[in-house]
Amino acid sequence: MALAAPVLEQTYRYPFASSLLADGEGRRLRLATSGGPERNPEFFRGALLLPVIASDLLLTVGDVARARFHVPPQMLARILLLADPVATCADDRLRFEAFSACCSVYGRVDLLPTGFDGEIVGRGTTNVDMGPDLRAALASVQDRSELGLAVGSSSVEVIADGLSAVERRVPLPSRWVRGFLEVQAIQADLVPVAELDGPGLRAFFRSIPKSQPKGPVWLVPSGRGLRLSHHDPGRGAPWVAGLVRLRLFERAVRHATALRVFAIEGDGSSGWQLDVPGGRLTILLSPEVWRGFSGEGRALHRLAADSASGTVAAVRGGLGWEPHLDRDQLAVATGRTAREVDQALAALAVTGIVGYDLADGGYFRRELPFDLDRGERLQPRLRDARRLVNASAVHLESANVDGLTGWVAGGGGVEYRVRSSAEGWTCTCPWYGRHRGDRGPCKHVLAVQLAATDDGG
Repeated sequence: MALAAPVLEQTYRYPFASSLLADGEGRRLRLATSGGPERNPEFFRGALLLPVIASDLLLTVGDVARARFHVPPQMLARILLLADPVATCADDRLRFEAFSACCSVYGRVDLLPTGFDGEIVGRGTTNVDMGPDLRAALASVQDRSELGLAVGSSSVEVIADGLSAVERRVPLPSRWVRGFLEVQAIQADLVPVAELDGPGLRAFFRSIPKSQPKGPVWLVPSGRGLRLSHHDPGRGAPWVAGLVRLRLFERAVRHATALRVFAIEGDGSSGWQLDVPGGRLTILLSPEVWRGFSGEGRALHRLAADSASGTVAAVRGGLGWEPHLDRDQLAVATGRTAREVDQALAALAVTGIVGYDLADGGYFRRELPFDLDRGERLQPRLRDARRLVNASAVHLESANVDGLTGWVAGGGGVEYRVRSSAEGWTCTCPWYGRHRGDRGPCKHVLAVQLAATDDGG
């Protein structure tokens, strides 16, 4: 039923079908793209120096996009029509991102400078057509294969050799867009909890049971590795539900040299980053398989916060396509403080302008190839909060250094009390009582936050 959410009508036009073409004695990977700053732009053309590893990484992104862990089978075919990864070309790396069909897994592949040789002829972000024929071709790549990569096409004239244009009109679920915005907020809160070398990580992945455990499992350090415990060992040990989702790493584990694990204490969200020669694979897991990232709501506080629009605009204007955005350099360039730049980057992250990289511990430029001008319409809680403010349903009782207290009128003459403190926000409404803040703020908290910002501004 969750998939009945509003959709954005998005037209994908691919000038040709993605394919693996013969190129002399080698083969060249030609990815069709839709969108970008120019029509069908060509971002990159060159060779992938480690073809088997690159193929396995790209296939894993496709695996993520086609995986489902909590989706009714009758809805699967419709959802898979949307399973086109998003590609970003920056100054020294190529990134491919995707969500699982159920939105409970986010995956990203980073192809690093040591993994390719070629010319970056454009910078931008676009969605990439990776159909079944291309996947079959990638699966056939062997050690002695030569594999080139061309992302996009510079003109219609490149369309040749009998390749037909592909045009699909698909409804883009709002949950996909919300998921892209949410994972940036979640990644920024993750902290490292374990690091394993090649032998240790392979032993860990071998220990994952083939059948799904009935409940969560805890990650416990064991020598140079990790072991799984079905009982809480205490001491704030991170836990993972839906452990079977980690099987998405299976293609890439054989190439891995290191694994870093990230978590949020008491939350259940986790990040897994696998290093391979010439690249990196990152997978984020939501707290439960039935909890898609699109419904987490952690970005709502930042969307509701009235960040100084001048600072956000200045920071956005200073963004280049560097693989890592340097806060201090942006502060100097914009004349803002480091704290103001941090807040602006967080605001830009939840509008799709930048992404977050756990390996660098910071943001990178990435503009989603979707129309985000209507982004707030995709956030019903924030939309409802603004309606409450506009209807004068919010009364601020007190505001001081210790926190904020307000009342929000509900239906039937009921009022809900909202408080903020050093520990966070609370509300007396039933929604907050069910979720206790672990799914983001309720509409009443957002309404008080908005009203307090208006009063202060």
